[in-house]
Order: sequence, then C-alpha cells, then structure tokens
Amino acid sequence: MSSLPARIVRARIGCAGLPDERASFYARLNVAEVQDTFYHPLPLRTAHSLRREAPPAFEFTIRAWLLITHDPSHPNYRHLRFTLPEERKGAFGSFRDTEEVWAAWGKTDEVAQALRARAIFFRTPSAFKPTPENIENLRRFFGRLDRRDYLLAWEPRGNWPAETLAMVCAELDLTHVVDPFVARSRYSRRRYFRLNGMGEEKRRYTDEELDKLAALLRKHPSAYCLFANHHRFEDAPRLASRLEATPPAPGGPARG
Repeated sequence: MSSLPARIVRARIGCAGLPDERASFYARLNVAEVQDTFYHPLPLRTAHSLRREAPPAFEFTIRAWLLITHDPSHPNYRHLRFTLPEERKGAFGSFRDTEEVWAAWGKTDEVAQALRARAIFFRTPSAFKPTPENIENLRRFFGRLDRRDYLLAWEPRGNWPAETLAMVCAELDLTHVVDPFVARSRYSRRRYFRLNGMGEEKRRYTDEELDKLAALLRKHPSAYCLFANHHRFEDAPRLASRLEATPPAPGGPARG
C-alpha cells in the first residue's frame, strides 16, 4: 500500500472522519481528523488498532472532547454516553480550570498518544465569546497543559475580532484554523485549513477552487488541509492529484 509521492508528503491532505472502506483512502491521502473523540474518547484498544491498521507514514489528528470546549447547554451534549451530574454541570466546558475539564483533557491526550497524533483540533461554539473570562480560561488551560509536540489548532466560531484572535493565538502558540476561501489565518506555526463547503455542507469544490487550494499548499507545503464537506472523500483525492501533477499557470490563490 503506497503513500503519497515523496515530493508532496509534507502537505497533509485528508478528511474529517474516515470512510468505511479505508484501504484506498490510506493509499491516496495521508491524514485523517478523528471526529469520534469530540463526543467521547475512543477506547484505547480501538485507537491502537486504528494506528496499526494505517500505514506508518499516515497521520491522525483528533478533535478535542466537547467537555473541554462546550458548555453543557450545547445540543451536542445529547450525544454523550453518560449523564452529567446535575450539581457539577457548571464545571464543564469553556476551558474552565476544573477537575472535570482536566480529566477530559487527560482522556483526549491518551487517545492522541495511542494514535501518535501530531495535532489536536479545538473548535469553540459561537456562545464562547471573546470575554475577559473566556480569554483567561484559554490562557490558564493552554499555559498549564503538557503540550508535548502537539500542534494545537483552534477554530473559534462566532465574532472574534481579528486583533484579539491574533493576540491570543500568538501568546498561546495556537494555530488559527480557517477555511481559506472564507478567512485568513491570523496566527500559525503551520497552517491548518478546514474546508467546510463555504457554509454549504453539501457543496462539491470546483476544479478551479481545487487548483487555487493546490497553489496555496505549494506556498505552505507543511500545511494540514482537511475536507469536512459532504463530498470530502471525493474532493480530497482530487486535490491530492493536483499536487502530484505539474503546477498550473499562476492564478488567484485561496487566501489562507
């Protein structure tokens, strides 16, 4: 089973999630963002099995558990496999400095280690606004955790001013996750692009758009580029094929 050609192996191209049939996925792409960890950490035996199944050069990133990022009022909590204790609900989410949040980070870290993941993706909901309390929670959380060698990637939903984003990400060394067709990354050691269909989940990316993405990845060859749209398992290989081919004539690239 082959991986991507050596000349483009530094560009991580893949999908949020894994298909049921994975052999051709592993052969054509080189990264997957594990989504199940958002709702509940994978059992370690499952994570180790997934790591053994994939080629050695294939990379996993994981999404941090929602107990870290989301308040219990968020509808995604209905997918939890257990019921939160009513008297402790205020201790979960928003990067709070609580035993519950730190325990959730410990589980996330365990799975990342089992998968040998190099990046952990944190998405905060629109309800997580740029208030002094939330910014202080971010400082405390990312200042205290064992970063190991992880790339810590953050995608804030909602209205975060560009200056605030740049300040927080630079101070805490967080990669600002963006869809490069929608926004520009405000800070990053390495780019982490996440393609959500530009607000239309069922949208299929055009050839012209994929050419622009390929040009952007040539500019940032160590970037992660994860497709999260409905047609992700088709669009990601189409992009990878463009990077294997001769670069097209210069055109207007995606912003990134």
